[in-house]
Amino acid sequence: MLTTRFVHGAPIWIDVSTSDIDGAIHFYGGLFGWQFRSAGPEAGGYGFFQLDGRTVAGGMQTSGEQGPPSWTVYFHSPDAQATAESARQAHGRVLVEPTDVMGEGHMAILSDQQSVPFGIWQPGRTKGVDMMNESGALCWLELYTPDIAAAAGYYNKLLGWETSAVNFPGGSYTCVNPAGEDEDTMFAGLVPLPDDPSEDTAYWLPYFEVADTDAAVGRARELGGTVRVEPRDVSDAGRVAKLSDPYGARFAVIRSAAPQS
Repeated sequence: MLTTRFVHGAPIWIDVSTSDIDGAIHFYGGLFGWQFRSAGPEAGGYGFFQLDGRTVAGGMQTSGEQGPPSWTVYFHSPDAQATAESARQAHGRVLVEPTDVMGEGHMAILSDQQSVPFGIWQPGRTKGVDMMNESGALCWLELYTPDIAAAAGYYNKLLGWETSAVNFPGGSYTCVNPAGEDEDTMFAGLVPLPDDPSEDTAYWLPYFEVADTDAAVGRARELGGTVRVEPRDVSDAGRVAKLSDPYGARFAVIRSAAPQS
C-alpha cells in the first residue's frame, strides 16, 4: 500500500510532462477533480495538481525534444548524488544530474538498464505529495519490462527494493516493497511486456484510485482521452482500466477491491 510515510525507495512524487499544460489541466480536472496551482514564475511553468488543497501530483509543459508526454514517478532517496552514482555503476543512466530545487529538495532523473526513465527525490522542505491511496490519488505502480529479474536486481542495488511473488489463477505477479518493510507496504508490480506492437518499449505505469472505474473511463473518453484497455476485474485487486490522456501520457485507473477480512 502506498502511504505518505516516505521511506527509502518508496514512491514519493509523480508528475506529468505534456505538450499542452492547459489541455492537461482541463483533462485531469474533469477526470479526477484536480485543480492546478503554479509553483511560481521561477519554476519554469511547473505547478501542482491538488485535491481539496492537498497536492497529488505535479505537471509542466515540455517540448518534443524533451521526450513524448508521459508520467514520471519519483522514489525517495536520502542522498540523490549517491543514488545517481549507483545508477551509473549498475549500467543505468543519469538523464538529469542531481539538482537543488529552490531548497524544496534535490531531484534527478535516471533510467534503468532498459532505458525506462524515473526520478529520485531527496526531500528538503517538500517531503512529497500530500495524498496517496485515496480517490483521485496515486495508489499503485507497474513497471512493464522485458526482463523482470534484471529490473529487480537493478532497483535493489539503487533503492533496496525487495520482491515477492503473489500467486493468482493462471500465474504469479512480482510485487515490490521497500527494504526491511513487510508485505503490507507493497507499492508496485513488475510485469512482462505484452506481445503487443503498441507496447514495444518498457515503461512505468501509474494507477490512480477512482470511485467507479467504468464511469472514469466514460469521462476520459468525453474529455478526449484514449482507452487502451477496457475496464476489467482483476482477482483480489479491483476493477482496472488503462488509459492515455489526449496528449499520449499513459496511466491507469482502479476501483480497488475491499480488503478481505
